Formats: sequence, C-alpha cells, structure tokens
Amino acid sequence: MDREPGIESNLPTSVNLQTALRFEEVAALLEAQNGNPERARMYQRAAEALRRSPRSVRQILDTEGEAGLARVPGIGEALARQIRTTLSSGRLPILERLRGETDPVAMLASVPGIGRKIAHRLHHDLGIDTFEELEAAANDGRLELLAGFGQKKVSSVADSLQGRTGRAGVSSSSIPPVEEVLSVDAEYREKAAANALPKIAPRQFNESNQASLPVLHTRRGDREYMAVFSNTARAHKLERTRDWVIVYADQGAEELQYTVVTGREGALAGKRVVRGRDAECRAYYESHQPVAV
Repeated sequence: MDREPGIESNLPTSVNLQTALRFEEVAALLEAQNGNPERARMYQRAAEALRRSPRSVRQILDTEGEAGLARVPGIGEALARQIRTTLSSGRLPILERLRGETDPVAMLASVPGIGRKIAHRLHHDLGIDTFEELEAAANDGRLELLAGFGQKKVSSVADSLQGRTGRAGVSSSSIPPVEEVLSVDAEYREKAAANALPKIAPRQFNESNQASLPVLHTRRGDREYMAVFSNTARAHKLERTRDWVIVYADQGAEELQYTVVTGREGALAGKRVVRGRDAECRAYYESHQPVAV
C-alpha cells in the first residue's frame, strides 16, 4: 500500500532513532543511579525531539555544523556536542560510563592523531589507561620511543590533551578549582565506605558481572559530577582500585576528567591529590594549614 503524502517526512530517520535510544538509556540510568533529575529529563526531552524531527542529525551536522544541531529545539549546545561525538566515533562516552563500560583503548583512540591500533599499543605496551597518563607520556618522552610518534605528532597529541584534562585550551571559568574536585572525591569515598551509593557492574575485571562499583552523581554550582573508583588494568596491578577515583566534570560546553589519588611522597604524602595539578594541590593544602596558637 502506498503511503499517504507527507507521512514519510514526519518519520524520524534511522540515525535519529539510534541517537534517541541512547539518550533515553542515559536518562534511565541517571534516574536509576540517583543522578540529577533535571539532567535526566534533558536527555529524555532531547530523545523526544529527535524522534519528532524529520531531518537527519547527520544531515544537519554536515550542512550546518554543530551550531545547526544546537538550534534544533530540545537539543542545545551540550547535547549537540555529544551528538557530533556519537556520529564521528560511534561512541557516547557518558553512556559508556553510566553502563560501567569505559574502554581505555576506545578512549585513547578518540584523541586526534591516535587510531585504535596505536591506542592498543599505548594501553598494552605502556600501561596507559587515562588522558592524564597519556599526557605524562607525551611530556616525559615515552611517546617518542613508540614507533609512529615523531616530535610533531607528540606535540599535537599533547596540545589536544590539554583541553581534555583541563589544564589549557579550556575557558578558565570551566576548569573546576582543585578544592571542588577534592570535595567530590571526599563525598564519593565517604558515601562508598558507608555503602550509601548505587552500584554498577563494570565490564572489565568482573567475570561474575556483579554490580560492585559504587557510583556518585553530584553537583557543584553549574557543574555536574560523576565519580567512580578506577577500574583500569594499572589500578588493579598496583592494588589501587579503592584509592584512585575518576572524577568527571561536565559543565555543558566542556567535559573534563580527573584522577584523584593519595600522594606517596614529599609534601603531598598521605594527602589526596588531583593528578596533573600537584602545584595547585600543594597551594591548597598550604592555605588550609591550621594556624598555630
């Protein structure tokens, strides 16, 4: 039977449906994990908008760019960025985190200049699991020892990572102060110790598929935070899976990632430290020293 005129144009495209389903799952998982209800509703509204839209988000991105996606009612700047990431990589990082499916190789491969093959070598040969570790390897010369990495490529990777780790290339107003990241870390560890957090089943190192990884969703001002214990191969090898905490900060236009650990030496020994921001942590602790009387 022939379709009535106009019916086809009102049906959502396949890519819109796929993206809508992912956004709906994000909304459901945020709700199940005691995330911000308004944030969950934002993803649900976006999913409904995608289902209604007669235009393919891929077509909009190709012809109007990310700004065009942001103009779609119900989407906005933050979700436009996530749609662009999904269309270019096939991944929706927030969904992977909520599922407990964070894949270090896929994460490393998302850095411009690093494909999946090189990402696999970085992970397995150099033991790199996070953006902070990759940035350290770029700065200490280890990347240059890896075949395929010349000085120009190393510099390009380092420049790209500065934005992702929040040390440069991101507007200063979007970089959370270390005391804020440390406060999220403290809240997470306190609630995890009290068994007061929902748990997810991580994909890696979890043969029994048990929901064993506590997850925190919290907020500081305009920033949404998610925190989980590190479940990387390196954390397991060094027996730091209940010490290293991965903190994700999302303020709409930028999404940053930090690893908080217990300092092992020097002035920061025994103190919680945001990796890569040691100097700021030292200044923070010095300013919070008890005044002698």
